[in-house]
This record gives sequence, C-alpha cells and structure tokens, in this order.
Amino acid sequence: MSKSIHPVPGSAADRVEQALQFLEGRWKLLILFRLFGGQVQRFSELERSIPAISQKMLIQQLRQMEADGIVRRIVHHQVPPKVEYSLTAWGQALCPALDALLGWAETRPAEKSGSAETVEVS
Repeated sequence: MSKSIHPVPGSAADRVEQALQFLEGRWKLLILFRLFGGQVQRFSELERSIPAISQKMLIQQLRQMEADGIVRRIVHHQVPPKVEYSLTAWGQALCPALDALLGWAETRPAEKSGSAETVEVS
C-alpha cells in the first residue's frame, strides 16, 4: 500500500504540533530573527540585542535550539574565550515558513465584535 501524498487531518495536526514545539519558549523567535540571513553573533551581542532576557534564559534557549539542530554553537579556543552562534541550514530554512506565517497573519480581516465570525443558517 502506497503512502498518501496528503496526510490525514489527525496526523497532520500532530506533525504541526511537533514542529511548533521546536519554537516553544518566549525568546526563541527573537533569537531566530537575530540570526536569520546568515548572521553570526557572539553571546554578548545576542544578550544586548534582547535586553529583557536574562543571561540564564538566553543560555537555556540557545542550548535547546542547539540540541534541536536549529542553532550552531562555534567555540573559538582563545583567551578570552569566544563563542558565536549561527543558524544551521535547517534553522535557516525556517525563515520562509515564518515569513508565510507573518503574511497569513497580515491578511486577518478586521473584527467587528471582537469575537470569531459566526454564520447563522436557517
């Protein structure tokens, strides 16, 4: 039996949920946007560019993203030590997906009542 090109709704929802788990966390998207386009940033540069994040949280988020294969950590053995971060090819591939999500969000119609659209059928 061949595999269908289109996943069934339940499995598609599960796969999307799994994909979104890579982006869970308050700071991951901010970190991603600072590294898109081949940017290589030192830890201190990332820390300065996201002033509201604590050092501990930045370390934690970067480690998770590194473990997930999204971020690459580059250690230069010198004195003082120098550590840089960049996106892996897989992490960089998120850019078009996030651009599409932004485009989708911008097409949201203006809400009249502040709630979801309701259609009445007689």
